[in-house]
Parts: sequence; C-alpha cells; structure tokens
Amino acid sequence: MMNFDGMDSGIGEYAPTLHGSLEPGMETSMDPRLNPGLLQGVELDSDGLPVAVPESVHMMEGMFSELHSVHAEVGVPVTATHFDLQEELLWMGNHRGHAMSFFGPTMGRYSSFQAHSTDDIRQIQSMETGVLFLSKSNLKCQTRGGLVMFDYPMEEGADMHSLLMTDNNTMLMGGLQNYVLEFDLNTVQQTQKFTVEAPGVAIMRQSNRFLFCGNTSGKVSLCDLRTFKLEHEFDAFSGSLSDFDVHGNLLAACGFSSRGLNGLACDRFLMVFDLRMMRAVTPLQVHVDPLFLRFIPTYTSRLAIISQTGQCQFCEPTGLANLADIFHVNTVGQLLMSFDVSSSKQALAFGDSGGGLHLWSDAPEVSYNGYSRETEFALPCLVDSLPQLDWSHDLLPLSLIPMPLTNSEPLLSDWVTTQATPSPRRAPPVDPEILRTMKTVGFIGYAPNPRTRPRNQIPYKIKEVELDYDNYNQGVPESPSGRDEEPHLYMVPKKYRKVTIKYSKLGLEDFDFKHYNRTLFAGLEPHIPNAYCNCMIQVLYFLEPIRCLVQNHLCQKEFCLACELGFLFHMLDLSRGDPCQASNFLRAFRTIPEASALGLILADSDEQTGKARLGRLIQSWNRFILTQLHQETQEQEGPQAYRGASSAQGSSGESVIGRQFGCEVENSSLCRCGKETVRSSLTLLFTMHYPEQSSLDKTIKEYDFAEILRKSICLEQSTQAWCENCEKYQPTVQTRNIRCLPDVLVINCEVNSVKEAEFWKAQAEYAFIKAKKKEEMEPPKSKEPPPPPPQPTEWCLEEELVNTEGLTFDTRVEDLRHVWIPLTLKMSISKSQGLEVTSWPEGEELSSTEEAEGASLYDLVVTVPHILDARTGGNLVAHIKVGETYHVRKEGVTHQQWYLFNDFLIEPIDKAEAAQFDVNWKVPAILYYAKRNYHNKYDLRIKNPIEASVLLTEASLARKQRKSHATFIPLMVSEMPQAGDLVGLDAEFVTLNQEEAELRSDGTKSTIKPSQMSVARITCVRGQGPNEGVPFIDDYISTQEQVVDYLTQYSGIKPGDLDAKISSKHLTTLKSTYLKLRFLIDTGVRFVGHGLQKDFRVINLLVLKDQVIDTVYLFHMPRKRMISLRFLAWYFLDLNIQGETHDSIEDARTALALYRKYLELCCGGGNDEVRKVLKGLYEKGRKLDWKVPDCDIGDGQGTAVFPSVMGQ
Repeated sequence: MMNFDGMDSGIGEYAPTLHGSLEPGMETSMDPRLNPGLLQGVELDSDGLPVAVPESVHMMEGMFSELHSVHAEVGVPVTATHFDLQEELLWMGNHRGHAMSFFGPTMGRYSSFQAHSTDDIRQIQSMETGVLFLSKSNLKCQTRGGLVMFDYPMEEGADMHSLLMTDNNTMLMGGLQNYVLEFDLNTVQQTQKFTVEAPGVAIMRQSNRFLFCGNTSGKVSLCDLRTFKLEHEFDAFSGSLSDFDVHGNLLAACGFSSRGLNGLACDRFLMVFDLRMMRAVTPLQVHVDPLFLRFIPTYTSRLAIISQTGQCQFCEPTGLANLADIFHVNTVGQLLMSFDVSSSKQALAFGDSGGGLHLWSDAPEVSYNGYSRETEFALPCLVDSLPQLDWSHDLLPLSLIPMPLTNSEPLLSDWVTTQATPSPRRAPPVDPEILRTMKTVGFIGYAPNPRTRPRNQIPYKIKEVELDYDNYNQGVPESPSGRDEEPHLYMVPKKYRKVTIKYSKLGLEDFDFKHYNRTLFAGLEPHIPNAYCNCMIQVLYFLEPIRCLVQNHLCQKEFCLACELGFLFHMLDLSRGDPCQASNFLRAFRTIPEASALGLILADSDEQTGKARLGRLIQSWNRFILTQLHQETQEQEGPQAYRGASSAQGSSGESVIGRQFGCEVENSSLCRCGKETVRSSLTLLFTMHYPEQSSLDKTIKEYDFAEILRKSICLEQSTQAWCENCEKYQPTVQTRNIRCLPDVLVINCEVNSVKEAEFWKAQAEYAFIKAKKKEEMEPPKSKEPPPPPPQPTEWCLEEELVNTEGLTFDTRVEDLRHVWIPLTLKMSISKSQGLEVTSWPEGEELSSTEEAEGASLYDLVVTVPHILDARTGGNLVAHIKVGETYHVRKEGVTHQQWYLFNDFLIEPIDKAEAAQFDVNWKVPAILYYAKRNYHNKYDLRIKNPIEASVLLTEASLARKQRKSHATFIPLMVSEMPQAGDLVGLDAEFVTLNQEEAELRSDGTKSTIKPSQMSVARITCVRGQGPNEGVPFIDDYISTQEQVVDYLTQYSGIKPGDLDAKISSKHLTTLKSTYLKLRFLIDTGVRFVGHGLQKDFRVINLLVLKDQVIDTVYLFHMPRKRMISLRFLAWYFLDLNIQGETHDSIEDARTALALYRKYLELCCGGGNDEVRKVLKGLYEKGRKLDWKVPDCDIGDGQGTAVFPSVMGQ
C-alpha cells in the first residue's frame, strides 16, 4: 500500500475495482453543471480514482491551493499535462504512452486510451476537432473520445520534444535533431523542413514578433515567424535550459549552470530579457530550485516558478522574490514531471513521477477557459421497463408471462460455450503483389490492381495454417490494418530491426551513418543483392587467423572468394567507422556454380518480399563459405602465385581453414548382418540434433546444452544404407566419433520449425528457473542501498529515460532469461569415455591436471540470430566478441567487447545479450566457440601479396584487339610510381539494374533502391615527368552480368566493347585492374580526378582522403552547387570537352590540368585570389545557366595543351 499521508484520507481506501456509479459521498463534490444521470453508463477502473475535496476546505480568493488530486496509473510518471482550450477538460499523458482526460474541477474521468504503444507522451495540444499527442517518433491526432484521426510517423532517427501551433491548421515540431518540421493539419503532410544547429530544439514559444526556440545547450533563439531565419540569440545558461516563457516584452528562463568538475547545478537565478532592447536585465533570485516557469498575468505579470520537489513560488519578474509567496504541492515524496496553466489563469496542473495529477486553483468554482463549449457525454444505458400485464384479459399471449425455473434440468437453449461462440469467416490474405506495390498516404494504402482475379470477387478458400516456423513468423500481415494489431510486431528492439538507407538528391552524401555506428569499426551496406550474408562476413573478419589468411592470399582465378574477401577485409582495416560495400565479393559469389546449386543466390523479389528463409539460408551459407575457402586456400603453391607474387601459406591438402575449423571424424556404419564399415573424413562444422518428443507426452524434458551438443557431435542414428556384404539396402546404425578437437567449434543450430523453437524456449525457461533458485539459496550480500535514480524530465534523452524505471529484480539473474547456451564450455577426449562436454564457469581456468589430460576451454565468440519481423520480412544480425588486437588497431586500447553488427549499425552490447534468444523474434542460427588463446599458434603477420608486376604488360581478353589500336603505354620499370606521385584517374560505368523510385503525393521523388552500377572502363594517366598526360592504364572491364544501359552518352561505352568475342578494346577482368589500382594505393600515389568519390565507391576501393585530389571540391564554394568538369575546362582551360560522349582519357587529363591551374592560382595570390576567382566562376555560371557556349573557345581564363598518346 502506498503512503498517502498528507493527501485526502479517502485515497488510500479505494476498492480494487469500481463499477457503475461513483463512491458514496462523492456526489456532493461533482460539478453542479453536470447531470449525475449522465454517468450511469460510465465505467471507472482502479487506475483512475477521483478524489473529492471535503466541504470543510476553505479556499481564500486569489491564493492558489489544492482543489483535487487523482492517481491515473500508480507508479507511471505523468510526462505531459494540458488544459483543453475548447472544453473544461484536463489532459494528461504518461511514460507508457497512455492518455486520460478529466472533466471539470471535480476531475471526473472523461476518457482514457492508449495514444502510443511504447514511447512516452511528450506534449499534448488541443484543437477544435481533436487532440494532438506528440511522442519521440510519432504524432497522433485523436478525438476527445479516443478515435484515431491520423497517425503520422516521423523520419527514422527523429527525437521530437515539442510542438507549437502557429495558426489553426499549421504547426511546428522540433526535437533533438538538426531540423524543425512545419506540418499542415489539413493535408496531414510535412510542408517545410527548417535546418537548425545542434543540439536541436527542445522548447518552442511564440509571440506576435518572434518564434522562440530553446535548446539543451542553454540558448534561446529568436526566429522570424515566416522564414524561421535566426534573428537574435540569448545565451541564458552555461549548462542547460530547463524552461522559459514569454509575455509582452519580457522573456524569463530557468536552467542549469556548469560547475566545472561537479557537473551541472540548478541555477536559482532566473534570467530575464527585455525584448525591446534585446538584452538581459537584472537576474531574479528565487528561493526554490526552478524546473518549470510560466507567466500568470492577471492583475500583474506574475511568474510561477516550480521546483521538481513540489515547491511553487510566485514573484514579479522585475521585483524581489518573497518567501511568503511559496506554497508546496504534496506529491507524497514523488517528483514533479510536468506542469501547465489554464488559459483563464485560474488553474494550475501538476503531474508527478508516481502517476499523480494535482489540480490547484485560486477559486472553488474554477473555469479552465473564458468561454468553453459544452462537453459531450455518453448517453446513459436506458433499460425499458416491462409492460403491465392484464391477467384478466382473454387475448393476453401466454409467452409474455415469465415462468419460474422449477428444477435444475438444463434448458434446450443452454448450448455449450464452444458451440455458442461466434466463429466469423476469416478474411483471405491480401495478394502479396498488392502489399509489395502499395504506397501509403497517411493511414490509407493505394496499390494498382494486379488483375489476378475477377473484379469484386474474392474466393473464400482458406488454406490450412502452415506449421513451418519461418513462414509462420515471417508472413506478411493479412492487411495493412493488421500490422498494428499483430502483437509480435512490437517485440523487436529498434537496434535489431532491418536498417535501410534513405537516399536523397545527393545520394548517400547527406545520410548520417554515424547515427548508427559510433565505433571505429566498419559496417556493411545492405542494398546490394544477396547482402543477407553481411553478418557472416563480419564474423569471418573478426577471426584473426582468417583475416590474415585471406589478405595474404592471391591467385589467378578471376572469381576467387578468398581473394575478394582479402580485398574487402583490407578496406575494413582501413575504414575509421565509415561503412564499406561487399559488392565485388558478392559479384564473385554470384558466379560460383555451387552457390547457385545450393540455392544461396536470391532473387531481388525474394529479398524485398521477405520470402527467403533466412535462418536456413545463412546456415547453408556458413557451410558453403568454410568449404569454399578451405578448397581455395589449400591448392598448391603454383596456381596461387599471381604473376610473380608470393603465395599463400599451406601446402596441398592443408589450409588454415582446415587447421582452425577442421575436425577429423570417424564414421562407422554397422549393418545388422554384423559387417562394420569405418571411414574417416574432415568436417568443418556440426549441426545440432534435438531429441525426439513422444507423441503421447507433450511435456518437454529438461536437457543440458552441453549434453545435446555432445550427442550432436558424436551422432548415432539408424538409417537405410547399402551393405556390400548383403548386397542390398539394409537398416544400419551409423555412429560418428571425433579424433581431435577443433580450434574453433562452429555450430549450426537448425531451429527451423516450431518444434525446435518450443524446445529451445523450454530449455531456456528451465535454465532460468534453475539460476533463480540458485540465487535464492545463496546468502544475501550486504550492500549499501543504491542512490535513487534521477527522474526523467520533459527534456531527458532516451538513454536517461531507460534508467528511470526502478528495477525490483536482481539484474544479474534477470540477464539469464532466455539464455540456454553457456558462455564457456569444457571439452576433452578420453580413450575410455570418448568426447566429454560440460558447461564451465566463465573466467575460470583449468587446473594443471585437467590441462595434462588434454581438456580445453571454449569461449563463446559469435552468435548469429535470425530476427523475425513481419514488417520488413526479417533480417540477420551477428553478436561478435571483438578481440584485443582489433581494438588496439582501431582505438589503441586493449580490451575485449561484445558488439551487435546489423549491416551498418554497430553497437556495443552486454555479453548476456549475445546469449539471449527470445525465439518469438530472435531465433538462434549459428554459434562459434573458440578455444581459449587458440590464435597464438598462427602466424598473424600480413605481407601484401600485390607486387609491381601487376602493372606490366598483359594480354587483352579481346580477340580482335590489335597493337595499332593501343590507347596507352604501360609503365617501364624506371617509371614505377613512388609515394606522393600524381596519377590522373577517371572511370566510366554501365548500369546493371535500374533505379527503383516512387513519386510522392507532393510531387517529390523518393529513391527506394539506387541503380546498380558496374565499372566498364578505368583510365590512369601519368601526372608528372616527360610523359605527363600519357595513359599507362586504359582497361575495359569484361562483365558476365547483363547490362541494361550502357549510358553511351555519358560513358562512351558502346554495346560490344565489353564482349571478348567482338571487342577491339584492351579488355581485362575486374580483378586484374583492381590489383593495379590497389598497388597504386598501397604505394601512396595521389589520385587527381573529378568526382572520384563515386568512382572509388563503384570500383569498391577505399582510398585515404590525403591520397585523393578531387577537382569537384577544389573549385567549389560552401553551400553552392557542384560544377561539372566540362564547364571548368571551358572556363579555366579554354577546352571544349565531352561534346558528344565522354572519354575517360580526356577527362583524366583535364582533371590534371585543372589541378595545375589551381596550384597556379594558390601560388599567385593565395586563398584570397582563389576565392575571388571562384566568385567570378559562379557569377559566369549563373549568367550562362551553367551551359558551355557553342564554339565559344577563348572566353575562359587560359589554355592547356596535352601531348598525344602515341606521339602522333
């Protein structure tokens, strides 16, 4: 029972449930304007209890005192309060997204509904037709009775805190992001997006002259009412802003000041600013710690200052505060979380952290508004009275006479519940094609008719419910409205959901990847076909021997996954938190016949609609990649050498993959005739096998994970097999035993159906109960009570809000919920008992005796779960324990840490979270256990296998290419590039897949999936020396994939140029040209070009910024448009290039000449001269509309002459 001392005595004695009418004795405190008969059908629950003010309470006119208190949901903080501007209603919203309204000064319950499913309500605003509820990422409008009028989701990453009505149909929304939205309530559309400086806008107010925006850095900005342009700024507090208000020509603010090492402290001085002179006046010292403040102008411009502990003080903004003007809100020890003043200034409302709502007034008969409209109430439930029966009437129907029940026999109409329950026909599922093409405007979806069935006819042929686990959990909801009704849709935490890239006019340049990844590790982009394996690529990268193996490997095969992984891992090493692409690796992956045969190559439609069974798919991919890498890296030294390059480690029949993952197994097959056949083989991973459940006994027995794992490794099963002795198929018993322990134990979990999922769930529950009992048996440890957690305020960040819920359980035990797998295993092989597997306490070491017996400890280092999310079709993530060597390379620190890898989202997590699998949405797929300190026996040095020989002359793949058609001269040995040398670079591309975009209702285009480009030509020209401007690489890249657009106008590539049978160009493989560029990058040359960022992105290369000189940025002014190479060449060099088509040799030379021109400008007059020239460039461009005049050579700034390629 809560302590209600000091409050109304009746509040602690309410019944658990209240139905029908109000409690006795409370009718006298009802609003006299409210007819009590209207409340006959109103139901009040135990969560909301009106508390009456006794008649003996005397309220002094003009002095504020408590009128009523009510507890909405006990223990749930009230995060927003609001007096309705149209009716006599008081609104409140709490931390769980629930909204309630109370009528009149008696605070009778009017309505109660859920405004948001999970997030807290941060602001409430009433309108003529409904009420607006703002949460972190959602704006919802509902009628005062709770019906939804519209539901508007914000952009991903939004953190909204405040809204402001600028007129009847327009409002502004701001929060802790770098923009403020203007929103039209008529069209339910965003109309404008104003950019603001970090950390955003937390509070907004309005006067007839300015919009006032306060942020958490302690500043208040004054903006223009129409353009949102910054007009003035007040630096109110050095720490943070808590609240401010505006009245007339005064602005008053309260907040926190910085106290050095002691952090922030509440400032007892209110900052007051004069809006006429735009300066601060004398600060006002108050006697409470201010958290909220409001002007309450009645006779004078009084200020109400509220502290979090419930103290309230009134004072004049230009006078001295008086101790006599302080009163206290009795919150029974809770903290105030929200505050509002009615429009009539007669009532104050306070919401506290315990779920209490307090109404204070300066008059007993309080009115919230000057003129309020009448509030509509539900009609009472009227029961018709029975008609008067005239027994003496001869024509009276006997059926009207009620008959008493004379015995206990059942009546014929007493049907059993199962037969009487209405069973409506279930609506058939919506065509997946309609859901795929559907565009949502507001809460209504529009899709073209696929015309798969007759118009207005729906066949009601209901399919049997599929028991397949993947289909059951991944299926698209039956209708758009069903997406809000499915309970499992909201289980998935945000960081586990499928992440998508939002494309703009600038492509990816303005997408904030840092919002998703604040580490220095590199994520992987998900928009490439078959990128479902991104999580497993990260797993392989964070296994140190694999990382070193593939980076040392280089062979002549055009499509070698080990080579491509080595190139990709090199980029992951160089990246400092920016995401990389696995496009070249996935391109090679799509060409492997075994991958296609295993069904690992997904169609685009399967990925988009979520039809792929990702859980099974990634386990098959895991087996495939280990086998493929084992085969590619165990070849002999001869084929591995790439034109003189050093070979990878290992000899024939052995590889690092085999040494790390391989386990020699002995397979025994025993026929019933007595003949036994024994075969030895090497296996790289094991599959979990679960015990069969009896059809009679539905109860799942308790098993230890270690025991299930041991039986899965040493598998024994009966099956039909060929017996040479019997010369026919016979029932045989097949047994598998292992002869040695692998360094890394790889396990495919095989949780592919409801049956396995229920088994896993039951075992996790058994393990949790056992851990809880063990904890209860241990003696309690004496410890000091922890300090109370800080209560969230209206402007708290999300991370702070998470910590405010007081946890009543032991966190260490609660972490074991949904955990069945141990973090450490002990494994050993003995001659007497064979393989032994047991769970082992984490952090403990083996004794010397156990080590002598050959026992080893295996630590959990990787878990790959399949995330079930019906909204997106599901996705795959990885939990990886990143070792010390990776942290040393990236961050210079020595420690180990678990991380969540979800494509380009990377976030540190607790080790317990990595082992938790709530199979309702998080299904285990793959586990990696690594032998403790196993990598010490591997050579972890990386020797770059790419040598200068890759730049030497090579034969063309084209059969018709002649030497007389050569467009480049290869480098001589004496011309080999050195660090710092200039190289002009340009690349041309073709399109493999067209861009997918949609046209919004406001006419703007939204890119859903960008076009997939492939490099078609790469040119490198010498940047210095006697042959400056002469190309030494001009490779056309052969492609086996279908080209949908050669982009001849922009690339100069024609159909047939990339076909080895008919091309006359110097045709090479992508891998060959990639190695040339990698050698140049590793050497340290500096590339000069125009728009190199996109070129390197499509080629799939990561180049350090100090090695790139991009002319698109050299000749660019801030906040201005980028200028084309053609216009720059005309303006500065008097060159007319790119007339009909583009030529990469011409473009690379032009970029080099422009760089020389830039150096000339810098040497001539420094930065001032450059700015002056750029200003003239932009003025000229605007006059010409950025189009080069026809045949107008000579109007630029200079000339450039290039040597011919072959000396012609």
